Amino acid sequence: MTMMSFSTPISIPSMSWSLTYEDRILMLGSCFSDAIAAKMQQYYLHVTANPFHTLYNPVSIANHLSDSLMANYDVIILTWGTAWVYEDKMTGQVVDNCQKRPATDFLRRRLTVEEIVALWKPILERYQDKRFIFTVSPIRHLKDGLHANNLSKAILLLAQEQLIDFFRPARMIGLSGPPDYFPSYEILMDELRDYRFYAEDMLHPSSVAVDYIWERFAATYLTDTTTQSLMRELHQLWLDEHHRPLHPESEEYRLFLQSVEERKTKLLHIISKN
Repeated sequence: MTMMSFSTPISIPSMSWSLTYEDRILMLGSCFSDAIAAKMQQYYLHVTANPFHTLYNPVSIANHLSDSLMANYDVIILTWGTAWVYEDKMTGQVVDNCQKRPATDFLRRRLTVEEIVALWKPILERYQDKRFIFTVSPIRHLKDGLHANNLSKAILLLAQEQLIDFFRPARMIGLSGPPDYFPSYEILMDELRDYRFYAEDMLHPSSVAVDYIWERFAATYLTDTTTQSLMRELHQLWLDEHHRPLHPESEEYRLFLQSVEERKTKLLHIISKN
């Protein structure tokens, strides 16, 4: 008898490369980037998330890229949240936020696929020595309504797909292959298609959903055996650090804490050498 399925599993292709503790990772984009970066930091991966502030649209993210910034990182993970931008009417420049200025100072409009591709294609060509991972934030922007949110997300998805298609021939002949696409949007929208996977605002993913998406990400990009071994030890270390003893004043528990600290020092020393 065939078992019934109550979800639509998202198939993610295997990657020909793996993130390791040697990689310096930069995450830029919506607050979903911060959520996934926090999971990485729990395992002491070398990750920096949104060093400027949270950025939502592809233009604002691109505006913060520079040679001096990119020189510090090997892998760049980009989470685009919306295709809507605010342009300063005086300068014509896209702003990251409106800085509490009157709404009449800005023109709000939706980017096109062509604009995004024209902006990002030279960036990816310039930094072909870097690994890029694209994703679209599963957080919905509902102030314009579901239809407008879906159109915005569709523009981001189409732009990323066009950029990936452009670089696909290089990947097929074994050259450095930015960018990849990780389907965080599809995982929440289709695989976790239920409001129990949302926070109370019904917009952001719940902690359970973030944990699940992180597990899918780790299964895709953290496949190196040495990295996996270190992560397992660090996970056990985290559990031990958060263990609630029955007798916290006992000598046995004091020795246990000493052992935990010794293991932590050893593991962090191994990671720092990478």
